[in-house]
Amino acid sequence: MDMYNGYHFMGMHFVWWIIWMVLLFWIFATPYDLPGQRAKKDTPLELLKKRFASGQISKETYLEDKKLLQ
Repeated sequence: MDMYNGYHFMGMHFVWWIIWMVLLFWIFATPYDLPGQRAKKDTPLELLKKRFASGQISKETYLEDKKLLQ
């Protein structure tokens, strides 16, 4: 039985292609909202809340901008 056929060893060449394709799919196509994965971006309202909480804007400005965003 000839197990070595050229550079393929019992189909391992095909298996490595599948492993690489799964790895690339996992890296580039995973959703952004999985825990421990890429962080999603803040919405404009969340950014406004952070600016108000840190004291960068006044209460009046916060309320005006919040009304505009909603």
